[in-house]
Amino acid sequence: MTSMVPTAAHDEQSEPALPPITMFGPDFPFPYDDFLAHPAGLGQIPATEHGTEVAVIGGGLSGIIAAYELMKMGLKPVVYEADRIGGRLRTVGFEGCDPSLTAEMGAMRFPPSSTALQYYIDLVGLETKPFPNPLAPDTPSTVVDLKGESHYAKSLDDLPAVYREVADAWSACLEEGADFTDMNRALRERDVPRIREIWAKLVEKLDNQTFYGYLCESEAFKSFRHREIFGQVGFGTGGWDTDFPNSILEILRVVYTEADDHHRGIVGGSQQLPLRLWEREPGKLVHWAPGTSLSSLHDGEPRPAVTRLHRTAGNHITVTDADGDIRTYRAAIFTAQSWMLLSKIACDDSLFPIDHWTAMERTHYMESSKLFVPVDRPFWLDKAVDDEGNETGRDVMSMTLTDRMTRGTYLLDDGPDKPAVICLSYTWCDDSLKWLPLSANERMEVMLKSLGEIYPKVDIRRHIIGNPVTVSWENEPYFMGAFKANLPGHYRYQRRLFTHFMQDRLPEDKRGLFLAGDDISWTAGWAEGAVQTALNAVWGVMHQFGGGTDATNPGPGDVYDEIAPVELPED
Repeated sequence: MTSMVPTAAHDEQSEPALPPITMFGPDFPFPYDDFLAHPAGLGQIPATEHGTEVAVIGGGLSGIIAAYELMKMGLKPVVYEADRIGGRLRTVGFEGCDPSLTAEMGAMRFPPSSTALQYYIDLVGLETKPFPNPLAPDTPSTVVDLKGESHYAKSLDDLPAVYREVADAWSACLEEGADFTDMNRALRERDVPRIREIWAKLVEKLDNQTFYGYLCESEAFKSFRHREIFGQVGFGTGGWDTDFPNSILEILRVVYTEADDHHRGIVGGSQQLPLRLWEREPGKLVHWAPGTSLSSLHDGEPRPAVTRLHRTAGNHITVTDADGDIRTYRAAIFTAQSWMLLSKIACDDSLFPIDHWTAMERTHYMESSKLFVPVDRPFWLDKAVDDEGNETGRDVMSMTLTDRMTRGTYLLDDGPDKPAVICLSYTWCDDSLKWLPLSANERMEVMLKSLGEIYPKVDIRRHIIGNPVTVSWENEPYFMGAFKANLPGHYRYQRRLFTHFMQDRLPEDKRGLFLAGDDISWTAGWAEGAVQTALNAVWGVMHQFGGGTDATNPGPGDVYDEIAPVELPED
């Protein structure tokens, strides 16, 4: 829940407010937002390299940002995309409905701490608005329905006392085991030595610990009932019991940086971001004529799916696509999900060192399903009446967290007189797999039944004006999962993948192919990670071609030795 994560306290009368939190570390505390905003730009390459082609495999956010920045430097990105530009920034409409009605099948809520992401949102002129998470300030109301008992709330204080006990237990748990306030302050102040000091101890101590094991070891969470409620209701976006088997380090990264709070949605849909970057004509452009865009360099369409990757003479990367076209590059960036390299794409073992292959094979992806329906209006804002016909003051329906099949239901509108959208269900992991065999209509029927048990007086079906749309990311052929989530003991694997852009440390015959994407980042599942790893890869390609950053704006590779992620022993 929104108020279940403690915040660093300060006395506004005795000291100034702390700076806003950003995704600055804790693993790699580099100021990507400052790097992007600096007037010197991200760097330059020698004029002799201008126009050189670089393959960018994957047209999701990471691939499009990498391609956009390489183009600005004077290189010629060649983007390959198997499906559609956007990746898991996928916005769809409803057949036969007003085009303004959309559903976010992938990323739909973005924390203000994603400051590098916000740079690009601002760059292309998109607007954001508050996302209606449970108990968020802009959410009209929330219903928590557990074990057949429902509670209506506008704030945490409206819920039974046990929910406050759970919130307090979570705060205490973070303080006693993870130095929350100290780390939060260090991140706000961008105090790199302190961040590294705290995090190094925690990585060594907690890498083998699950989220659930961490809770169980806390005196604050000795009650099973409290742990069960916390799993089902959680904080920020709702219940986190599907994350219980994952590494506690994954959870700490989220709560330290408030990634699971204060969310905003992108007006008109998140897929607009990569699509607008694809069409954008940068004002500051090296080598290319004014008016050049990624779209114009590709005659409007990216290359099709990659079917084979292999190394050829001169340590080049040779790419075969679904049309049978074969092209060879001196450098390539791979931004699709790493499992694609294990199954969908024929690859030479020589593409990566063996320990990087191992890290990709061990990557753990979480499943996720959603189903949306369009409705005639935001009827949930109507006021409920009791059996005598008197208004109760409550909304007839609310953002809903439940232990029933739906788990999370979100209500999305653009005003009282306009058509609206309901995300009937958003689930992860085992809860997502329960939906997998069902069609969209079958899923909708089960969801309406569950919600009908919570809201027996509300006829949701009467308001539906179009067919449902659904996704199960584990069943999407070019994804095979929603996002990465490290299991205990996976820190070393993640470090190998994230640091892959520092290729001077690799054997010469293993260079030239760079990994990027949110699953390569420390913050998988958040678009910020896609942005950060794209910028790492851009730095790596620039470095390979003999380029460099301005002395006043060092890049992630320039300061790597000072901020490198903690290295755990391999023996």
